[in-house]
Amino acid sequence: MSAPALPAWLEPLGHGIQAIDTGFCRPRFDAAYLVVQDGRAAFIDTGTNAALPRLLGALDVLGVPRSAVDWVVVTHVHLDHAGAAGALMAELPHARLVVHERGARHMIDPTALLDGARAVYGAEEVARTYGELRPVAAERVVATRDGTTLPLAGRPLVFIDTPGHARHHHCVWDEASRGWFTGDTFGLAYPELATPQGPYLLPTTTPVQFEPEPLLGSIARLLERKPDRMFLTHYGRVDGVAPLAARLVEQVRAMVALARSLAAAPGRHAALKDGLARLYRERLRALGSTVADARIDALLALDIELNAQGLGLWLDREARTAAG
Repeated sequence: MSAPALPAWLEPLGHGIQAIDTGFCRPRFDAAYLVVQDGRAAFIDTGTNAALPRLLGALDVLGVPRSAVDWVVVTHVHLDHAGAAGALMAELPHARLVVHERGARHMIDPTALLDGARAVYGAEEVARTYGELRPVAAERVVATRDGTTLPLAGRPLVFIDTPGHARHHHCVWDEASRGWFTGDTFGLAYPELATPQGPYLLPTTTPVQFEPEPLLGSIARLLERKPDRMFLTHYGRVDGVAPLAARLVEQVRAMVALARSLAAAPGRHAALKDGLARLYRERLRALGSTVADARIDALLALDIELNAQGLGLWLDREARTAAG
């Protein structure tokens, strides 16, 4: 008798790893991961509060008791990665929340985190999209430092500090799969934009802590272990890491060069958006993509807006630093 079919939002990736489509924005846009080892489990990233039924549903489908979840890991505290953490923790009696040491306070008291999101998206959008964040008791929070290792039924999960996208970002090395859970450090790869040469990786420079040199350093550190694959929050597993990394690094540098060329431009934000849209279309065409320009622009509209914002804030910080 064959096993029952998995729901469309749950995808097995091998090595006891499942990708959970959290349903945020559109299908296969935002992933949480469930890692199961010898009956014990860990979530890596959670999506927003609206993802909670799928997160718990994945446990039910796989026959994993809620009491068997040891860890809820957030790669960083941006709400598309950590928004459901508090609500999920309330359902898991033995789990501990694992977060970068710079982000731990925001999981214990999410007030400042919500205020920051409102500054970027507006109060109405934050209320509609993310809702209220449930705090996590301090005694249930594990704050990582570079090199922290936590066991999952004897399976080591190794955390390294990976600034560049955010200063509260860490990535998780899983030796069993020879893969990194990269959050946003290794960019975004939307399935709709896959090309004849493989995934199209897009750097994310969203506000407010984008820093190009730390990001490039973080990517280099990920490559030091010669990973076989990366598990991206946006979206899914990507293989063939070395050529993807080379293209990602080149594109980070191209985005930085574009931003610097427009630093004093009138209407800078609009110019940045136009320049980024052209850059992304050019890179997709070079990889053989036949997706129509209008479709590319629509799929990347949110990223273009946020990346332009983040580059603008970085330019302003660089200018202040130069001015002394």
